[in-house]
Amino acid sequence: MPLFMDVHNMEGGVSAADVAGAHQADLKTQEAHGVEYKRYWVDEKQGKIFCLVEAPDAEAANTVHREAHGLVADEIYEVSEHS
Repeated sequence: MPLFMDVHNMEGGVSAADVAGAHQADLKTQEAHGVEYKRYWVDEKQGKIFCLVEAPDAEAANTVHREAHGLVADEIYEVSEHS
């Protein structure tokens, strides 16, 4: 399944606690869309959120965000994992 990294830009910053709550909402919503949110990262001061997600396509990933909490990504990239 394709892997995507999405980026959210939140004006004025964001709290890690708020992002954790949104992530929990994603987890409750994802199964209906064949999506699995894997991890996320937060830069509280810059208001940046990055989400790593397996999804059939970018729209399915954004649909989960839209239904779970309404905060769709500003950007989404298909990525491949390397170490």
